[in-house]
Amino acid sequence: MDVETFYDGILAAIVVGEGETAPVGAPIGILAETEEDIAEAKARAGSKSAASTPAAAAAAIASSPAPPTSNPAPPISQPKPAPAAAVPVAEGSRKIVATPYAKKLAKQHKVDIASLVGTGPFGRITPADVEAAAGITPSKTNVEPVVVAQPTAPPKAAAASAPSSLPPPVPGSTVVPFTTMQVAVSKNMVDSLSVPTFRVGYPVTTDALDALYEKVKPKGVTMTALLAKAAAMALVQHPVVNASCKDGKSFTYNSNINIAVAVAINGGLITPVLQDADKLDLYLLSQKWKELVEKARAKQLQPQEYNSGTFTLSNLGMFGVDRFDAILPPGQGAIMAVGASKPTVVADADGFFTVRNKMLVNVTADHRIVYGADLAAFLQTFSKIVEKPETLTL
Repeated sequence: MDVETFYDGILAAIVVGEGETAPVGAPIGILAETEEDIAEAKARAGSKSAASTPAAAAAAIASSPAPPTSNPAPPISQPKPAPAAAVPVAEGSRKIVATPYAKKLAKQHKVDIASLVGTGPFGRITPADVEAAAGITPSKTNVEPVVVAQPTAPPKAAAASAPSSLPPPVPGSTVVPFTTMQVAVSKNMVDSLSVPTFRVGYPVTTDALDALYEKVKPKGVTMTALLAKAAAMALVQHPVVNASCKDGKSFTYNSNINIAVAVAINGGLITPVLQDADKLDLYLLSQKWKELVEKARAKQLQPQEYNSGTFTLSNLGMFGVDRFDAILPPGQGAIMAVGASKPTVVADADGFFTVRNKMLVNVTADHRIVYGADLAAFLQTFSKIVEKPETLTL
Protein backbone atom coordinates (compact mmCIF):
# COMPACT_ATOMS: atom_id res chain seq x y z
CA MET A 1 0.00 0.00 0.00
CA ASP A 2 1.13 3.58 -0.66
CA VAL A 3 1.91 6.05 2.12
CA GLU A 4 1.47 9.68 1.09
CA THR A 5 3.66 12.46 2.45
CA PHE A 6 2.32 15.97 2.83
CA TYR A 7 5.70 17.64 2.30
CA ASP A 8 7.54 18.39 -0.94
CA GLY A 9 11.08 17.17 -1.43
CA ILE A 10 13.35 14.31 -2.47
CA LEU A 11 13.33 10.92 -0.75
CA ALA A 12 16.93 10.93 0.44
CA ALA A 13 16.95 7.98 2.84
CA ILE A 14 14.67 5.10 3.87
CA VAL A 15 14.62 4.60 7.64
CA VAL A 16 12.25 1.59 7.77
CA GLY A 17 12.85 -0.96 5.04
CA GLU A 18 10.28 -3.02 3.13
CA GLY A 19 8.72 -5.72 5.31
CA GLU A 20 9.80 -4.06 8.57
CA THR A 21 7.43 -2.52 11.12
CA ALA A 22 7.44 0.83 12.90
CA PRO A 23 5.29 2.47 15.59
CA VAL A 24 2.50 4.77 14.41
CA GLY A 25 3.93 8.27 13.91
CA ALA A 26 7.56 7.12 13.70
CA PRO A 27 9.61 8.33 10.68
CA ILE A 28 9.96 5.82 7.86
CA GLY A 29 11.98 8.00 5.52
CA ILE A 30 13.80 11.33 5.28
CA LEU A 31 12.97 14.01 2.71
CA ALA A 32 15.57 16.47 1.46
CA GLU A 33 14.34 19.85 0.29
CA THR A 34 17.12 20.26 -2.30
CA GLU A 35 19.71 18.03 -3.92
CA GLU A 36 22.38 19.69 -1.77
CA ASP A 37 20.63 18.37 1.35
CA ILE A 38 20.63 14.72 0.26
CA ALA A 39 24.07 13.94 1.66
CA GLU A 40 23.22 15.51 5.01
CA ALA A 41 19.87 13.67 5.14
CA LYS A 42 21.61 10.35 4.50
CA ALA A 43 24.10 11.14 7.23
CA ARG A 44 21.24 11.86 9.65
CA ALA A 45 19.60 8.54 8.78
CA GLY A 46 22.85 6.60 9.17
CA SER A 47 23.73 8.16 12.50
CA LYS A 48 20.24 8.57 13.96
CA SER A 49 21.32 6.62 17.04
CA ALA A 50 24.44 8.78 17.65
CA ALA A 51 24.30 11.42 20.36
CA SER A 52 25.62 14.13 18.02
CA THR A 53 22.60 14.16 15.72
CA PRO A 54 19.55 16.36 16.43
CA ALA A 55 17.42 13.27 16.97
CA ALA A 56 19.78 11.87 19.58
CA ALA A 57 20.03 15.24 21.27
CA ALA A 58 16.28 15.54 21.42
CA ALA A 59 16.11 12.02 22.84
CA ALA A 60 18.73 12.90 25.45
CA ILE A 61 16.81 16.01 26.48
CA ALA A 62 13.52 14.10 26.61
CA SER A 63 14.96 11.20 28.57
CA SER A 64 17.01 13.16 31.11
CA PRO A 65 14.05 14.35 33.23
CA ALA A 66 12.63 10.80 33.48
CA PRO A 67 15.29 9.27 35.79
CA PRO A 68 14.98 11.99 38.46
CA THR A 69 11.30 11.13 38.98
CA SER A 70 12.04 7.47 39.72
CA ASN A 71 15.60 7.79 41.12
CA PRO A 72 16.02 10.65 43.62
CA ALA A 73 19.80 10.06 43.91
CA PRO A 74 21.09 11.01 40.41
CA PRO A 75 19.33 14.40 39.87
CA ILE A 76 22.46 16.32 40.85
CA SER A 77 24.72 14.70 38.25
CA GLN A 78 22.27 14.28 35.36
CA PRO A 79 21.12 17.88 34.67
CA LYS A 80 24.75 18.77 33.84
CA PRO A 81 25.11 16.67 30.66
CA ALA A 82 21.71 17.77 29.33
CA PRO A 83 22.50 21.49 28.80
CA ALA A 84 25.90 20.59 27.38
CA ALA A 85 24.28 18.35 24.78
CA ALA A 86 21.53 20.82 24.00
CA VAL A 87 23.70 23.87 23.33
CA PRO A 88 25.84 22.53 20.48
CA VAL A 89 22.82 21.00 18.80
CA ALA A 90 20.65 24.09 18.97
CA GLU A 91 23.41 26.57 18.20
CA GLY A 92 25.58 24.38 15.96
CA SER A 93 26.63 25.18 12.43
CA ARG A 94 24.50 22.45 10.85
CA LYS A 95 21.98 23.42 8.20
CA ILE A 96 18.58 24.21 9.67
CA VAL A 97 15.93 21.68 8.66
CA ALA A 98 12.34 22.96 8.79
CA THR A 99 9.04 22.18 7.14
CA PRO A 100 7.94 24.50 4.31
CA TYR A 101 5.01 25.75 6.36
CA ALA A 102 7.30 26.47 9.31
CA LYS A 103 9.52 28.60 7.08
CA LYS A 104 6.47 30.46 5.80
CA LEU A 105 5.28 31.17 9.33
CA ALA A 106 8.76 32.34 10.33
CA LYS A 107 8.77 34.89 7.52
CA GLN A 108 5.25 36.09 8.38
CA HIS A 109 6.01 36.58 12.07
CA LYS A 110 9.65 37.69 11.56
CA VAL A 111 11.10 34.86 13.63
CA ASP A 112 14.78 33.95 13.24
CA ILE A 113 14.38 30.29 12.33
CA ALA A 114 18.09 29.62 12.88
CA SER A 115 17.66 30.29 16.59
CA LEU A 116 14.96 27.65 17.08
CA VAL A 117 15.40 24.09 18.31
CA GLY A 118 13.19 21.74 16.35
CA THR A 119 10.93 19.26 18.13
CA GLY A 120 10.02 17.29 15.00
CA PRO A 121 11.62 14.08 13.72
CA PHE A 122 15.42 14.34 13.49
CA GLY A 123 15.31 17.88 14.88
CA ARG A 124 13.06 19.27 12.13
CA ILE A 125 11.54 22.65 13.00
CA THR A 126 7.74 22.43 12.91
CA PRO A 127 5.08 25.16 12.61
CA ALA A 128 4.36 24.68 16.33
CA ASP A 129 7.98 25.63 17.13
CA VAL A 130 7.63 28.87 15.16
CA GLU A 131 4.28 29.68 16.77
CA ALA A 132 5.76 29.18 20.22
CA ALA A 133 8.68 31.48 19.43
CA ALA A 134 6.31 34.12 18.06
CA GLY A 135 4.16 34.02 21.18
CA ILE A 136 1.13 32.68 19.34
CA THR A 137 -1.34 30.53 21.27
CA PRO A 138 -0.24 26.93 20.72
CA SER A 139 -2.50 24.94 18.45
CA LYS A 140 -3.77 21.44 19.23
CA THR A 141 -0.98 19.94 17.16
CA ASN A 142 1.53 21.68 19.40
CA VAL A 143 0.27 19.78 22.43
CA GLU A 144 -0.08 16.38 20.83
CA PRO A 145 3.65 15.45 20.78
CA VAL A 146 3.87 16.04 24.54
CA VAL A 147 0.78 13.94 25.23
CA VAL A 148 2.04 11.15 23.01
CA ALA A 149 5.51 11.19 24.54
CA GLN A 150 4.29 10.68 28.11
CA PRO A 151 2.28 7.46 27.69
CA THR A 152 5.21 5.85 25.89
CA ALA A 153 6.62 4.41 29.12
CA PRO A 154 3.51 2.48 30.30
CA PRO A 155 3.20 0.46 27.06
CA LYS A 156 6.83 -0.61 27.47
CA ALA A 157 6.11 -1.80 30.98
CA ALA A 158 3.00 -3.57 29.78
CA ALA A 159 4.90 -5.13 26.90
CA ALA A 160 7.54 -6.33 29.28
CA SER A 161 5.02 -7.97 31.55
CA ALA A 162 2.80 -9.42 28.81
CA PRO A 163 5.18 -12.19 27.63
CA SER A 164 5.36 -13.57 31.15
CA SER A 165 1.71 -14.66 30.92
CA LEU A 166 2.27 -16.49 27.64
CA PRO A 167 3.35 -20.14 27.55
CA PRO A 168 6.98 -20.69 26.59
CA PRO A 169 7.60 -21.54 22.93
CA VAL A 170 8.00 -25.17 21.93
CA PRO A 171 11.70 -26.08 21.63
CA GLY A 172 12.84 -25.86 18.04
CA SER A 173 9.87 -23.73 16.95
CA THR A 174 10.19 -20.53 14.92
CA VAL A 175 8.26 -17.34 15.69
CA VAL A 176 7.18 -15.49 12.55
CA PRO A 177 5.82 -11.94 12.98
CA PHE A 178 2.67 -10.94 11.10
CA THR A 179 3.03 -9.02 7.88
CA THR A 180 1.20 -5.71 7.58
CA MET A 181 -1.60 -7.45 5.67
CA GLN A 182 -1.88 -10.23 8.26
CA VAL A 183 -2.12 -7.62 11.03
CA ALA A 184 -5.03 -5.97 9.19
CA VAL A 185 -6.78 -9.31 8.60
CA SER A 186 -6.29 -10.29 12.24
CA LYS A 187 -7.79 -7.02 13.45
CA ASN A 188 -10.84 -7.39 11.19
CA MET A 189 -11.43 -10.95 12.32
CA VAL A 190 -11.25 -9.96 15.99
CA ASP A 191 -13.59 -7.00 15.40
CA SER A 192 -16.12 -9.31 13.75
CA LEU A 193 -16.49 -11.29 16.99
CA SER A 194 -18.49 -8.42 18.48
CA VAL A 195 -21.23 -8.80 15.83
CA PRO A 196 -24.10 -11.26 16.51
CA THR A 197 -24.28 -13.45 13.43
CA PHE A 198 -26.24 -16.46 12.22
CA ARG A 199 -25.85 -18.80 9.25
CA VAL A 200 -28.23 -20.24 6.68
CA GLY A 201 -27.40 -22.91 4.09
CA TYR A 202 -29.19 -23.46 0.80
CA PRO A 203 -28.67 -26.07 -1.99
CA VAL A 204 -28.64 -24.65 -5.51
CA THR A 205 -28.92 -26.63 -8.75
CA THR A 206 -26.19 -25.50 -11.16
CA ASP A 207 -26.77 -27.51 -14.36
CA ALA A 208 -27.96 -24.45 -16.32
CA LEU A 209 -25.24 -22.24 -14.82
CA ASP A 210 -22.57 -24.79 -15.74
CA ALA A 211 -23.88 -24.91 -19.31
CA LEU A 212 -23.83 -21.09 -19.55
CA TYR A 213 -20.31 -20.99 -18.16
CA GLU A 214 -19.05 -23.34 -20.89
CA LYS A 215 -20.50 -20.93 -23.49
CA VAL A 216 -19.08 -17.69 -22.06
CA LYS A 217 -15.78 -19.06 -20.75
CA PRO A 218 -14.01 -18.59 -24.14
CA LYS A 219 -14.97 -14.90 -23.93
CA GLY A 220 -13.07 -14.46 -20.68
CA VAL A 221 -15.97 -14.82 -18.26
CA THR A 222 -15.13 -16.56 -14.99
CA MET A 223 -17.37 -18.47 -12.60
CA THR A 224 -16.60 -15.82 -9.97
CA ALA A 225 -18.03 -13.13 -12.22
CA LEU A 226 -21.17 -15.22 -12.83
CA LEU A 227 -21.74 -15.75 -9.09
CA ALA A 228 -21.02 -12.08 -8.29
CA LYS A 229 -23.51 -10.96 -10.94
CA ALA A 230 -26.17 -13.38 -9.65
CA ALA A 231 -25.64 -12.20 -6.07
CA ALA A 232 -25.87 -8.54 -7.13
CA MET A 233 -29.15 -9.15 -8.99
CA ALA A 234 -30.59 -10.91 -5.93
CA LEU A 235 -29.49 -8.05 -3.65
CA VAL A 236 -31.45 -5.59 -5.79
CA GLN A 237 -34.62 -7.39 -4.70
CA HIS A 238 -33.48 -7.76 -1.06
CA PRO A 239 -31.73 -4.50 -0.10
CA VAL A 240 -31.71 -5.32 3.63
CA VAL A 241 -29.09 -8.02 2.97
CA ASN A 242 -26.96 -5.30 1.37
CA ALA A 243 -27.38 -3.00 4.38
CA SER A 244 -24.83 -2.38 7.12
CA CYS A 245 -24.81 -1.61 10.84
CA LYS A 246 -21.73 0.10 12.31
CA ASP A 247 -22.81 1.71 15.59
CA GLY A 248 -25.29 -0.84 16.95
CA LYS A 249 -28.02 1.83 17.08
CA SER A 250 -29.01 2.21 13.42
CA PHE A 251 -28.35 0.65 10.04
CA THR A 252 -27.81 1.99 6.55
CA TYR A 253 -29.37 0.94 3.26
CA ASN A 254 -26.44 1.20 0.87
CA SER A 255 -27.29 2.86 -2.44
CA ASN A 256 -24.58 0.91 -4.27
CA ILE A 257 -24.19 -2.85 -4.55
CA ASN A 258 -20.46 -3.44 -4.27
CA ILE A 259 -19.51 -7.12 -4.28
CA ALA A 260 -16.24 -7.84 -2.48
CA VAL A 261 -14.66 -11.15 -3.48
CA ALA A 262 -12.11 -12.86 -1.24
CA VAL A 263 -8.81 -13.54 -3.01
CA ALA A 264 -5.86 -15.43 -1.56
CA ILE A 265 -2.54 -13.79 -2.37
CA ASN A 266 1.02 -14.43 -1.25
CA GLY A 267 1.16 -13.71 2.47
CA GLY A 268 -2.48 -12.95 3.13
CA LEU A 269 -6.03 -12.38 1.99
CA ILE A 270 -7.64 -9.38 0.32
CA THR A 271 -11.12 -8.59 -1.02
CA PRO A 272 -11.12 -6.63 -4.29
CA VAL A 273 -14.48 -4.92 -4.83
CA LEU A 274 -16.66 -5.07 -7.95
CA GLN A 275 -18.39 -1.72 -7.57
CA ASP A 276 -21.96 -1.37 -8.87
CA ALA A 277 -21.95 -5.03 -9.88
CA ASP A 278 -25.68 -4.96 -10.58
CA LYS A 279 -25.27 -2.22 -13.21
CA LEU A 280 -22.40 -3.76 -15.19
CA ASP A 281 -23.01 -6.34 -17.90
CA LEU A 282 -21.42 -9.75 -17.44
CA TYR A 283 -18.54 -9.20 -19.87
CA LEU A 284 -17.55 -5.80 -18.50
CA LEU A 285 -17.80 -7.23 -14.98
CA SER A 286 -15.45 -10.09 -15.94
CA GLN A 287 -12.95 -7.65 -17.45
CA LYS A 288 -13.08 -5.50 -14.34
CA TRP A 289 -12.56 -8.55 -12.14
CA LYS A 290 -9.49 -9.64 -14.12
CA GLU A 291 -7.95 -6.17 -13.67
CA LEU A 292 -8.64 -6.20 -9.93
CA VAL A 293 -7.05 -9.62 -9.44
CA GLU A 294 -3.92 -8.55 -11.31
CA LYS A 295 -3.64 -5.39 -9.19
CA ALA A 296 -4.28 -7.38 -6.00
CA ARG A 297 -1.49 -9.86 -6.70
CA ALA A 298 0.84 -6.98 -7.57
CA LYS A 299 -0.24 -5.23 -4.32
CA GLN A 300 -1.33 -2.14 -6.25
CA LEU A 301 -4.98 -1.91 -5.17
CA GLN A 302 -6.15 1.51 -4.05
CA PRO A 303 -8.07 1.70 -0.73
CA GLN A 304 -11.44 2.25 -2.43
CA GLU A 305 -10.82 -0.90 -4.46
CA TYR A 306 -10.72 -3.18 -1.39
CA ASN A 307 -12.58 -1.43 1.45
CA SER A 308 -15.81 -0.29 -0.23
CA GLY A 309 -17.64 -3.64 -0.30
CA THR A 310 -21.26 -3.91 0.88
CA PHE A 311 -21.55 -7.71 0.43
CA THR A 312 -18.80 -10.32 0.28
CA LEU A 313 -18.49 -13.48 -1.79
CA SER A 314 -16.05 -16.25 -0.85
CA ASN A 315 -15.71 -19.16 -3.27
CA LEU A 316 -13.75 -22.27 -2.27
CA GLY A 317 -15.60 -24.51 -4.69
CA MET A 318 -12.65 -24.38 -7.08
CA PHE A 319 -10.66 -26.31 -4.46
CA GLY A 320 -13.28 -29.05 -4.17
CA VAL A 321 -14.65 -27.79 -0.82
CA ASP A 322 -18.33 -28.74 -0.66
CA ARG A 323 -19.32 -26.49 2.26
CA PHE A 324 -17.84 -24.01 4.72
CA ASP A 325 -18.79 -21.02 6.87
CA ALA A 326 -17.30 -17.58 6.30
CA ILE A 327 -16.59 -14.89 8.92
CA LEU A 328 -18.60 -11.70 8.45
CA PRO A 329 -16.36 -8.71 7.59
CA PRO A 330 -16.86 -5.68 9.85
CA GLY A 331 -19.23 -3.07 8.42
CA GLN A 332 -21.14 -5.45 6.14
CA GLY A 333 -24.49 -7.16 6.48
CA ALA A 334 -23.72 -10.57 4.97
CA ILE A 335 -21.09 -12.80 3.36
CA MET A 336 -21.78 -15.75 1.05
CA ALA A 337 -19.65 -18.91 1.15
CA VAL A 338 -19.92 -20.95 -2.07
CA GLY A 339 -18.95 -24.62 -2.19
CA ALA A 340 -18.20 -26.88 -5.12
CA SER A 341 -20.88 -28.04 -7.53
CA LYS A 342 -21.11 -31.84 -7.40
CA PRO A 343 -23.36 -34.50 -8.99
CA THR A 344 -26.17 -35.32 -6.58
CA VAL A 345 -28.95 -37.90 -6.81
CA VAL A 346 -32.37 -36.26 -6.43
CA ALA A 347 -35.95 -37.47 -6.70
CA ASP A 348 -38.55 -35.58 -8.72
CA ALA A 349 -42.25 -35.11 -7.88
CA ASP A 350 -43.13 -38.43 -9.54
CA GLY A 351 -40.61 -40.39 -7.49
CA PHE A 352 -38.10 -40.85 -10.29
CA PHE A 353 -34.43 -40.47 -9.48
CA THR A 354 -32.10 -38.31 -11.51
CA VAL A 355 -28.63 -36.80 -11.14
CA ARG A 356 -28.26 -33.02 -10.87
CA ASN A 357 -25.27 -30.82 -10.17
CA LYS A 358 -25.78 -29.02 -6.89
CA MET A 359 -23.72 -26.62 -4.81
CA LEU A 360 -24.28 -25.65 -1.20
CA VAL A 361 -24.35 -21.94 -0.42
CA ASN A 362 -23.91 -20.79 3.21
CA VAL A 363 -24.58 -17.17 4.12
CA THR A 364 -23.41 -15.55 7.38
CA ALA A 365 -25.40 -12.43 8.27
CA ASP A 366 -25.57 -9.71 10.90
CA HIS A 367 -28.62 -10.65 12.99
CA ARG A 368 -29.11 -7.07 14.13
CA ILE A 369 -30.40 -6.08 10.68
CA VAL A 370 -30.98 -9.33 8.76
CA TYR A 371 -33.43 -11.94 10.05
CA GLY A 372 -33.94 -15.56 9.09
CA ALA A 373 -36.87 -14.87 6.77
CA ASP A 374 -34.92 -12.11 5.00
CA LEU A 375 -31.99 -14.39 4.35
CA ALA A 376 -34.17 -17.31 3.25
CA ALA A 377 -35.99 -15.08 0.74
CA PHE A 378 -32.68 -13.76 -0.60
CA LEU A 379 -31.33 -17.30 -1.07
CA GLN A 380 -34.49 -18.37 -2.88
CA THR A 381 -34.08 -15.45 -5.30
CA PHE A 382 -30.39 -16.24 -5.78
CA SER A 383 -31.23 -19.89 -6.47
CA LYS A 384 -33.84 -18.97 -9.11
CA ILE A 385 -31.33 -16.70 -10.90
CA VAL A 386 -28.67 -19.42 -10.92
CA GLU A 387 -31.09 -22.13 -12.06
CA LYS A 388 -32.36 -19.89 -14.90
CA PRO A 389 -29.22 -17.83 -15.68
CA GLU A 390 -30.35 -16.31 -18.99
CA THR A 391 -30.86 -12.95 -17.25
CA LEU A 392 -27.18 -12.82 -16.28
CA THR A 393 -26.17 -12.09 -19.88
CA LEU A 394 -28.73 -9.31 -20.45
